Amino acid sequence: MKLLVVSDSHGSKDELVELRDKYQSKVDAMIHCGDSELSADDPALSSYLMVRGNCDMDARMPDDLVEKVEGNTIMVTHGHHYGIKMSLMNLRYKAEELGAGFVFFGHSHTLGAEWNNGTLFLNPGSILLPRGRRERTYAIVETEGQQIKVIFKTHDHVVLDELTQTFHM
Repeated sequence: MKLLVVSDSHGSKDELVELRDKYQSKVDAMIHCGDSELSADDPALSSYLMVRGNCDMDARMPDDLVEKVEGNTIMVTHGHHYGIKMSLMNLRYKAEELGAGFVFFGHSHTLGAEWNNGTLFLNPGSILLPRGRRERTYAIVETEGQQIKVIFKTHDHVVLDELTQTFHM
């Protein structure tokens, strides 16, 4: 399985279109974790699985999304309903309830990946307004056998080698 995960684009369409054009034929799913500030039917969001963030006004976007991709249960949320800026505990409980092996979220604009009790929790950072670093980022998640590789990239597709992580299922 190979996934593109992006979040917090806050009205910027160019990055989303560029990512779609670059990755659509190379990944199993493209995921937007909210705060696109676009309508659900905006062409820039076509092909993305998306959720509604705290800055999104289109009620057609769901708050949470649970999808099966290549047999893996994936939960996507923005994170503000789970208090992710304080703790991932509420998100962990929800992931456990859903049996999700992958949880993708945004909201804090801070990238990070963590393996906890058989679940990958990943925030791709922000493709427009990063916090904690200068680079605007997104993530590629790849599974091969019992390994999960998380690759963070800048908006201009440079791999942040120091942040690449491999987890074992």
